[in-house]
Amino acid sequence: MSEFPSPAPRRRFIWKLKQREIQLGERTLIVGILNVTPDSFSDGGRFYDPDLAFARALELEEQGADILDIGAESTRPGSARTSEAEEKRRLMPVLKRLRGRLGIPISVDTYKAAVAENALDLGAEIVNDPTGLTFDPLLAKAILKYDAGLILNHMRGTPESWAKLPPMPDAIGTIRQDLEACVHRARGAGLDRNRIVIDPGLGFGKRGEQNFEILARLAGLATIECPLLVGPSRKQFLRQANERATEFATAAAVAAAIFAGAHLVRVHDVEAMRAAVSVADAVMRNIARPE
Repeated sequence: MSEFPSPAPRRRFIWKLKQREIQLGERTLIVGILNVTPDSFSDGGRFYDPDLAFARALELEEQGADILDIGAESTRPGSARTSEAEEKRRLMPVLKRLRGRLGIPISVDTYKAAVAENALDLGAEIVNDPTGLTFDPLLAKAILKYDAGLILNHMRGTPESWAKLPPMPDAIGTIRQDLEACVHRARGAGLDRNRIVIDPGLGFGKRGEQNFEILARLAGLATIECPLLVGPSRKQFLRQANERATEFATAAAVAAAIFAGAHLVRVHDVEAMRAAVSVADAVMRNIARPE
């Protein structure tokens, strides 16, 4: 039989949180997005009310999310910073309602140490830092204190500057170098490597077509030796003529990320993306099978 190039089987990892260990690599885990903001680019305002957010969190778990990621500050292009007090005002009522109500771990999308510490005290188990430990040097200490998991996202510049940034000459090489520095910072603060997941940050300061290049070359991040999360959901570079078509585009990007080695995918529409993940995982299971 003729030999054709195939994606490499994913490396297996154990992601250690305070109260559980998560196996990564056997199947793709789905991180469901819950924005409790008035201005997020795709669903701002829909779950701003704590009661609506609570109901949506339960719904995302029922639809098949393996992790719930809650964000209370928008990182859409051009967005301004949210104060610590306002971020807490949006986030903490939701976490209080959810405490003890979910079987899946909660991740909080924040770069502020004080916000992260309050969230971890209310039962969150993961911090998803969109800045890769570059905005608040105290964040790593909060994560260490609570034995939490950490997602290090690659951000280029700031949301205010993204529209002015030129394309990167070597996108995946730059991302790899920067994420290696992020991991080094986390390790220097005392975090074990088995608590860290990396994210190339699609759309976070990357220009248009370059995001497709990053998806195609995700395997170049394997040398960092950390699990890989990819979040293509509804990003601007995937925008189509209507919302339904954009979801199809997101599904294609999710499958591409899995074939390129992603261990986790971060999505808004868990129910629809679960089907795409299931098919992609079925293909991945056959990669290493003998002829």
